[in-house]
Amino acid sequence: MKRGAVNPSEGGRSDAGRAGGGLPARSRASTARASARRTGKGSLAPRGAPPRATVVDLDERGRLLVPGTTTPVPANRVAEHLARHLTVPRQATDIHVYVHGWQTPPATAARTAAGLVHEARSLYAAHPDRYPGITGGYRPWCVAVRWPSSSRPTLGGYRTIRDRAHAMSAGPTAQASYVLAHLLGYLDAQRAHPDRPDVLANRNGQYLHLVGHSFGGRFLCEAVQRSAEQPLNPRVLGWSAAADPRRPFTADSALIFQMAAPRDAFDQLFPSLFPAGGRPGAPLSGPLVLTHSRWDRATGFWHLRAEGVPGIGHTGTGVAPVPQFTTRIRPVDVPYALAELDHRIVNVDASPLFRGSLATRLAPAGAHSDFRRPESAHLLLSLASLAR
Repeated sequence: MKRGAVNPSEGGRSDAGRAGGGLPARSRASTARASARRTGKGSLAPRGAPPRATVVDLDERGRLLVPGTTTPVPANRVAEHLARHLTVPRQATDIHVYVHGWQTPPATAARTAAGLVHEARSLYAAHPDRYPGITGGYRPWCVAVRWPSSSRPTLGGYRTIRDRAHAMSAGPTAQASYVLAHLLGYLDAQRAHPDRPDVLANRNGQYLHLVGHSFGGRFLCEAVQRSAEQPLNPRVLGWSAAADPRRPFTADSALIFQMAAPRDAFDQLFPSLFPAGGRPGAPLSGPLVLTHSRWDRATGFWHLRAEGVPGIGHTGTGVAPVPQFTTRIRPVDVPYALAELDHRIVNVDASPLFRGSLATRLAPAGAHSDFRRPESAHLLLSLASLAR
């Protein structure tokens, strides 16, 4: 990978127990090794090695940063910068774009993204029969988008990051959604599409998946609403929802763990995500899947105090402009059916699993970051399978 707008993932110690904490112990060592490696241009991890996350860094205004500096890339150069420095590996079957949440150090964000993809790849290798849509192998490539999300673990700290996330993505000088929209549009333009003749290394093309945690889900929702410059043709997918030719890029699925947003966010904050009244809606062909857990104190206790209502990550989506479906998170040996996930909005109750430890249940964030587990990777991989 060339140096520029994109860096290889960083190494660093595990931050288990923090709101942006580490993976389960059995996965921590391997993903830390993955984070420490440097990524070659357009390359995947060697066979059998953990995947590596490529990182994109933003500042407090959401501006794309030149790696290793606090120098922002000018807004009118973002598309050019990404095109120069970001190359989609020809061998990749799936592109996962991950945006982290509250209290996540940069190195932890890269480890978490790589860890989820590593777990998903391990699940597929062990039981490909559980993911029948993936017939040509699963070779993921991951991009982790990092932003300054640290604050004191207090009500004031929560409000600070909430306001920062909003200012970065939707304020008068916001650039995060602009940068992310360009990133997603660029990745969409560079990948091999299943319905195009120029498919490269894999006959079924490359699939684009969005993955967010906490406030990172807000960034993604803002980004997929934002118009970009060059519309692409609609895609042919396994989902029932049709793509719209007026949109600049199309994502095949969106999975947000423990979203830090009010339960009516899709009615009030993100009104353009779904088609209505002749408006095309966001460039998302697959479902928007959201996990929630009553053990999540960040989107329960803190969100209730800061917003007056619990958040999506605690209770699930409330009022929304489209029908919703609710299901439970599945064990890794229980496949998801298309009928479960083929909906505009899918609420996944993860309370039986996302519980945290005795220590974290009393911590400020509770089980807010307890999504780092095989069952989450199973959900991510099932979406990838059903998108085909």
